[in-house]
Amino acid sequence: MDNITKEQRHKNMKNIRSKDTEIEVILRKALWHKGYRYRNNYKELPGSPDIVLTKYKIAIFCDGEFFHGNNWEVLKLRLEKSVHGEYWTKKIARNIERDHEVDKRLLFEGWTVIRFWGNAIKKNTSECVKVIEEVIFDNVLEGI
Repeated sequence: MDNITKEQRHKNMKNIRSKDTEIEVILRKALWHKGYRYRNNYKELPGSPDIVLTKYKIAIFCDGEFFHGNNWEVLKLRLEKSVHGEYWTKKIARNIERDHEVDKRLLFEGWTVIRFWGNAIKKNTSECVKVIEEVIFDNVLEGI
């Protein structure tokens, strides 16, 4: 059975943020330092991207590994063996599905979508910024 009480779990889940997460702040600071200006949690676009470079029509998502299903096949097997596995499997599978739906809608509206895993942002922030700069360069060349 579980090692934590319902109250402890409730407290843990309540403290999970949906915006201004550590990974978002790290990437935003790096972009700001490079002179890029952006919008946070831009509600005018599908999925409310974490960072939006409106000038270049780039929507950036900073995805946590667990909730967005990084390495999903391995995670899914682990979850299926856990106490609340069915709940988490359904929840994360729906998150993955929703992420794909949001990406399609944004692409249809002419936006470039970039998704980074949290660990990539933490461990390789400068590489993430390089990816964004390459997309900016490509968009400028295409006349967006």
